[in-house]
Amino acid sequence: MIANTPEPPYYAVIFSSTRTPVDHGYSAMADRMVELAKQQDGFLGVESARNEIGITVSYWNSLEAIKKWKVNTEHSVAREKGRSEWYKSFKTRIAKVERDYGFEKE
Repeated sequence: MIANTPEPPYYAVIFSSTRTPVDHGYSAMADRMVELAKQQDGFLGVESARNEIGITVSYWNSLEAIKKWKVNTEHSVAREKGRSEWYKSFKTRIAKVERDYGFEKE
């Protein structure tokens, strides 16, 4: 589903990754991280897709909200497990959204 974001400006955290063959709770943790992020002040929405490369984009109203998400205890545990077990490689990018546009058919 495409996230319903407010009028810009806002911020996007773009997380791109390639996986290892190890699963060991990855799907459950990914679902938990989305639910936890939704509870954070400043969270606006999330979009995710996975094929050979996984891309998750989360949207936030401020850089401060992103910093608070980064230091969330459960999120820190998930990141460490990602580094040690689930990801062959990953990259995180943070961007300021200056403009967005689109349409939706009913």
